[in-house]
Amino acid sequence: MAWRERALEGRRDLRPVAVEALHVTLVFLGYLPEKEIPRTASTAFGALDGLAAPRLTVNGVRAVPPRNARLFALDLADEEGRAGAVQAAASDALEAERLYKPEKRPFWPHITLARVKRGERRPPAIEGPEPPSEPFVAPTVTLYQSHLSPRGARYEALERLHLSS
Repeated sequence: MAWRERALEGRRDLRPVAVEALHVTLVFLGYLPEKEIPRTASTAFGALDGLAAPRLTVNGVRAVPPRNARLFALDLADEEGRAGAVQAAASDALEAERLYKPEKRPFWPHITLARVKRGERRPPAIEGPEPPSEPFVAPTVTLYQSHLSPRGARYEALERLHLSS
């Protein structure tokens, strides 16, 4: 993420997301009893059997929300709708097993780059070099447990599935 380091250089109003925490969220489960983790992984991953790995391209940087940003994210184009298909399959399977309640807003493939520090108002847009425009493949789906702290979330991988190419 050399591009991100250059784009955020000198910004004291933003807290970069740790490199190891950069990801595209497919479904946000919230609290899950530990005993449900194997069933959740099995349900979600079972629904992804035979699906192709998403191919994504960066459209640009987006402030969320646009007027008074709390975070900045890479907006991703979902070539051939593969990320949407993976997200829908996992969401539908988890909902059918009553392990997940889908969000009302549509799926938006993105990677959160930086969060606005507490107390900062109306941070300026991220400017500088354009983000990389080369498409990339996202071949792995991971079930994470998040550990929250004032310094940001730390993600622990619990289960992984590799999608077909």
